[in-house]
Amino acid sequence: MKIAMFTNNYKPYIGGVPVSIEHLAEALRKRGHAVYVFAPSYEGQEEEPFVIRYPSFPLKIAGAPTPNVLTGLFFEQVKKLGIDIIHVHHPAIVGNVALSIRKKLGIPVVFTYHTRYEEYLYYIHVLEKIEKHTGIIDRYLHYFCNRCDLIVAPVPEIRDYLIEKGIEAPIGLLPTGIPEEEYEADASEAARLRRAYIGTADYLFCTVSRLAKEKNLIFQLQGLFHLKRMLAQRGKSFKHMMIGDGPGRAELEAEIRKLGLSGDVVLAGNKKNAEIKNYHAASDLFLFTSRSETQGVALLEAMAAGSPVVAVNASGVRDIVDDGKNGRLTSQDPREWADAILSTVCEEGKIEKMSRGARETALRYAEGRVAEQAEIYYLNTCVRAAQTSELSGPWGRGGCEGDCRRPGSIRNVFHKVPLWH
Repeated sequence: MKIAMFTNNYKPYIGGVPVSIEHLAEALRKRGHAVYVFAPSYEGQEEEPFVIRYPSFPLKIAGAPTPNVLTGLFFEQVKKLGIDIIHVHHPAIVGNVALSIRKKLGIPVVFTYHTRYEEYLYYIHVLEKIEKHTGIIDRYLHYFCNRCDLIVAPVPEIRDYLIEKGIEAPIGLLPTGIPEEEYEADASEAARLRRAYIGTADYLFCTVSRLAKEKNLIFQLQGLFHLKRMLAQRGKSFKHMMIGDGPGRAELEAEIRKLGLSGDVVLAGNKKNAEIKNYHAASDLFLFTSRSETQGVALLEAMAAGSPVVAVNASGVRDIVDDGKNGRLTSQDPREWADAILSTVCEEGKIEKMSRGARETALRYAEGRVAEQAEIYYLNTCVRAAQTSELSGPWGRGGCEGDCRRPGSIRNVFHKVPLWH
């Protein structure tokens, strides 16, 4: 197949969506498909085969330049390449382009509902106020989803959320896959990193995250403040590596000073994707406090390297973390979260046991399995589109009516095929 992936952000921008797209595209290429990523242009970008760059405006939102889709590039390249299906990763901007191409060229559109978009409205204060009084964003998402040929949810909780929201387009499960190389850390490099960061401390922890409000990192620092006191009573100490960058860095630096954690928490900055697994392997635990995820890709990457997780019980987390087996889940209480870390590191053999559980979980999300699932979805979607007299048909005009709710229909196939839940 010839597949086009449309995105509002991509490398070198650091985030879960670019990682998800890169992993899926590479895995599908290994299965013999041609996958083209339509991504905005950035300063410092590296030219890559199969990545088609379109212009960006200088205005930045959430640390990334604003995509400029006012160009004929999309239509021109989609026609030239003979694209069979479009997989769009954002409902706005490139999402509108995808639906326009669907209407004019008859190419089916798949959309991955990557995140709870209401969690990000604070970046655009005007939209936040408009949404509060009108609910227009929620209505737009409903409109957009019901005009796609398939909606992909990364975890069951998001699938159920979309169904409750009244989304009638077919919905399938497709998590972000983990590349094979993520399961094999460099042991000597991991040992070097551990020596470099742990110093005289007893435990080394790691977080990989964009430094932004929605990642709940102030809560994490508050939890570490309590943990420091708890460990001190036992004559123990920790070091914590916070890998990543973003608009919240200055606020985090101030909070670290305020809480007296300057000698305990290191803001390590961005690292190359290929190096992250070694930081995980060097650590005793992966700490996670975000409450806005749809699928915690960072959790699975940590688990692939054998690092158990201590996280806040939230969307996109509880579908992956099995409390007591591959990590710990706690409420939004910094003392409880800190106590979960303490009990994990202090109980003999607990980290080793949960490390085995973490690896077992991560193996279920190997990118080869995810690519196989995506291939099934794409083929089913194209077959369905070919069977309808109008592409917009029963899906685009108010959802799935008539025969697509019958047993054995395409909607039921989408619900039965997934390998995860």
